Amino acid sequence: MRVPRVYLDLPLSEGARIELDENAFNHCVKVLRLAEGAPLVLFNGDGLEYPAELCDVAKKRASAQIGAPLDPGRESPLTIQVGQAISRGERMDYAIQKSSELGISRIQPLFTERCEVRLNNQRQEKRQRHWQQVAISACEQSQRGRVPVIEEPCALGEWIGQVDAELKLVMHHHTAQPLASIEPPKSVALLIGPEGGLTEEEVEQAIAAGFQPVAFGPRVMRTETAPVAAAAILQYLWGDLG
Repeated sequence: MRVPRVYLDLPLSEGARIELDENAFNHCVKVLRLAEGAPLVLFNGDGLEYPAELCDVAKKRASAQIGAPLDPGRESPLTIQVGQAISRGERMDYAIQKSSELGISRIQPLFTERCEVRLNNQRQEKRQRHWQQVAISACEQSQRGRVPVIEEPCALGEWIGQVDAELKLVMHHHTAQPLASIEPPKSVALLIGPEGGLTEEEVEQAIAAGFQPVAFGPRVMRTETAPVAAAAILQYLWGDLG
């Protein structure tokens, strides 16, 4: 069996013995039924992996003894952040999960003109926590050492006005500009519209803020498919999938 990878939102250091949180305890002891002495790999998003051994297993708690950290070298040299129009239910989960697996570093959920999802403050905080857990689970599975940050949802205009990247792209199928003609960047900000797409006014607003319109092929993709396809292409061209 593959050694389980477990995320802990705690400082980790060689030689430390730490108590597992509730999620980690349930996963390791109740779901996987690991016994004392079982090997683990811990990570906290700092880019390193911490080999560990399960210890002090009790009915409602367990600890881990941490070994020397390792750099797994699985992070891309290309930093990609995505402004993703919020979609309903599993569509948003899918976009975040697969984008995390493909090495995206930050995801900004966006409210746009055609966005059908409306969240009050309480629901917004709940969804953000849920989306962050989706990203964490994707990193556990894909063996990433860094966890993408899922930002608090905001309006489209707010994000495009402050996002910082060498290259800013807005997915827009009415353009023929090839990616191969663009100088390779170290960082990319990618704007993805909702079902029904961005309005022409929103596209023009993005262009005015420094975004370049780009199409990833001749077909129109769903909002949850677009960031996955785009991330794969960008990582192939300028990241670590080539």
